[in-house]
Amino acid sequence: MGVSAKNFFSEGQKKQIVEAIKKAEHNTSGEIRVHIENKTPGDVIERALYWFRKLGMTKTKLRNGVLFYLAVKSRKFAIIGDEGINKVVPEDFWEKIKENMQEHFKKGEFTEGLVQGIIEAGDALKKYFPYQKDDVNELEDDISFGKD
Repeated sequence: MGVSAKNFFSEGQKKQIVEAIKKAEHNTSGEIRVHIENKTPGDVIERALYWFRKLGMTKTKLRNGVLFYLAVKSRKFAIIGDEGINKVVPEDFWEKIKENMQEHFKKGEFTEGLVQGIIEAGDALKKYFPYQKDDVNELEDDISFGKD
């Protein structure tokens, strides 16, 4: 049966991931979420977009939400940025972050890869969406999970 999405990361690792989200969001007004499920029933980008909408990520004021999506048993992942981001960043904006994450994932370093990707996204987004002192956290910082 193997490890399910909900227990793919230990409680300590989940805490590290949530802390990375909080840290990244101190660099940018962008909103970052992580969604983990076992398998993607088709194209990973389409599935990530489905969860992006389902998690209400299109409802941020500046349309600057970012979703890190992982399908652990399918061994696939995607990063989705909302239209506010995609209008202003270079076309290959997410590629370097994805490549760096992939290097960690190949070594079984899933927590490290995800944390690094989240921090890199926060650093990169601050150029386009700098943190504001009156910033409101529009989306939850916790990890969401698909059904096992």
